[in-house]
Amino acid sequence: MRPEALFEYFADVERLPGIGKRNRLALERLCGSRLVDLLLHLPTGLVDRRYRPKLAAAAPGGIVTVAVTVDEHMVPKNRRMPYKVLCHDDTDELTLAFFNPRTDWLQRQLPVGKQRIISGKLEDYQGKLQITHPDYMVDPDDAAEMPDLETIYPLTAGLSGKVLRKAAHAALEMVPHLPEWHDPALVKRDKMPDFKSAISAVHQPSSFDDLSPSSPARRRLACDELLATQLALAIVRDRTRRKRGRSLVGSGVMVEKILKALPYQLTGDQQTAVREIVADLKNEKAMLRLMQGDVGSGKTVVALLAVAAAVEAGVQTALLAPTEILAHQHLDTIAPLAEQIGLRVALLTGRNKGKPRTALLEALAKGEIDLLIGTHAIIQDDVAFKDLGFAIIDEQHRFGVQQRLALANKGAHGVDVLGMTATPIPRTLTLTAYGDMDVSLIREKPPGRKPVDTRVVSLDRLSDVVAGLERAIHSGARAYWVCPLVEESELLDLAAAEERYGTLKHMFGDRVGLVHGKMKGAEKDAVMAKFQAGEISILVSTTVIEVGVNVPEATIMVIEHAERFGLAQLHQLRGRVGRGDAKSSCILLRTNDVGEVARARLKIMRETEDGFLIAEEDLRLRGGGEVLGTKQSGLPEFKLVDFGDHADLIELARDDARMIVAKDPDLQSERGGALRHLLYLFERDEGVRLMQSG
Repeated sequence: MRPEALFEYFADVERLPGIGKRNRLALERLCGSRLVDLLLHLPTGLVDRRYRPKLAAAAPGGIVTVAVTVDEHMVPKNRRMPYKVLCHDDTDELTLAFFNPRTDWLQRQLPVGKQRIISGKLEDYQGKLQITHPDYMVDPDDAAEMPDLETIYPLTAGLSGKVLRKAAHAALEMVPHLPEWHDPALVKRDKMPDFKSAISAVHQPSSFDDLSPSSPARRRLACDELLATQLALAIVRDRTRRKRGRSLVGSGVMVEKILKALPYQLTGDQQTAVREIVADLKNEKAMLRLMQGDVGSGKTVVALLAVAAAVEAGVQTALLAPTEILAHQHLDTIAPLAEQIGLRVALLTGRNKGKPRTALLEALAKGEIDLLIGTHAIIQDDVAFKDLGFAIIDEQHRFGVQQRLALANKGAHGVDVLGMTATPIPRTLTLTAYGDMDVSLIREKPPGRKPVDTRVVSLDRLSDVVAGLERAIHSGARAYWVCPLVEESELLDLAAAEERYGTLKHMFGDRVGLVHGKMKGAEKDAVMAKFQAGEISILVSTTVIEVGVNVPEATIMVIEHAERFGLAQLHQLRGRVGRGDAKSSCILLRTNDVGEVARARLKIMRETEDGFLIAEEDLRLRGGGEVLGTKQSGLPEFKLVDFGDHADLIELARDDARMIVAKDPDLQSERGGALRHLLYLFERDEGVRLMQSG
């Protein structure tokens, strides 16, 4: 169903000159194997080769382009010495230096007595002008091969900048112009180039300004990517809401029973969130709401009250969690209150097998289970509810639209969906990632939660930290010890955790346990159970304990190589302590060689526990690409958007997308047809498939 005008954009890069099988594999590894992947892989800098002085006037330290005559090749006496080629112009001499060169190739490239144009970094070496390994050495007749302004791209092993540049320029020649999908008034107001002209301006810039995020070409491309995302989200929102055909109105009896059973009053933010969710349940349109709550702000209680309101109205409910640890945690938190009010709760994970699983599914199909808590296992085809009316998706950003739809489709009469996240997200990114959802914020902490004493300590003082830990453990304390991220490698992370576990076990014996992502669920649960029961005092871990682990007795969090973690992750990890009555502390162990951004990150952690403030600072320090990258938060990754420079375009794109769907929900107009090109180009065609399926 992809529009014909896009066929060339999705052609294989192997069609491009200079891209054989080996280069294709390198390109695929770097950005993808199609022309569109290459074109959306933007340059990050420029080399200016327009400085073309005579040698006597040339300033060392920068890039120069000089016309010289080759005088002599000097073969070194040993391999450690450079191969030198002596040259001159009519004002001075120049030495070209090469280490481990192919001499026959050099002699062909630089024949004695011939003139060559040389471009590279000029150095002053022992009072003489020298260029080591020039970037270009061309015959004056071929001078056009050397660009005045040369784009610099992020590269990968086995792929040179020259090959990538040549391929990108060839790709631009092959792809056609596309119909304009933006509002004509916006195009006129912002003097927007069309899509192909914008992408050409960035790959073939005429000045440094063309690469600036604020240039018309870059703003155009950011606007394209944002509109594609917002339009897909708006279509999902529209289709989900169209399916709804009933309102859920409960008696309020169960909700009242829970409120009376709680040993504390709800905070103002919790009360507001409950009101917003109950109002959405009563509405005949489907709920699509995101509840964002800081660590320890009491989201689970709000979720349980929402479940009670839906069950009172006569429907079944589901709570989907990303991990078994988190699913069990929810069950442990909810079960005692559920028992008091007569709410029938069951747990379904990948570990439910055989007859017990069959019995659970039969009870679910008969309507004998009010709330099913579980992992991805809930989405499996053979899991059937009698009447699912309300679904909660915890850690929403770990699930895609497809999984959300799969759960919503298990309700015959439409399902209200509430997403939850304990990762506070900056407002601009909330609009970007969850433009299809209404948002409830829980900022207040329940009364009585003590602040966590956060300290930044050099790894040089590791022995002092361990000695302090020993004293605390002897006094009955429990501690987490989180091991560093090592080059984003799960195996290396595991090795680091096992090494620290071995060191601490040598000192503390069986009082130390280890959990990591490679363990089977049952093993992980067994270690966690021992930690919760107090049989283990120190839990060594990779970041699997980042979210959802609730051990109120744990009062110490040690994060090793804290400089390697993102702010959101550090905040989540710190949130595992300070959950009980005792004073808690978080120790951020860092190396002495810490960069400016990491130092600022650790300073923020020391100064505040406000997750929303931390999220905004994280965005400011690292930029949207990294914050939105899957490595840190699981949110969608953007290639063309700079959240510092393009923040004003986010609301613009969202408002435009919602207006488009309101006026032309099936994209049947002339602009609608152009917008289909946009959705396919940026592979947000989920929206198109939803329109086709109704």
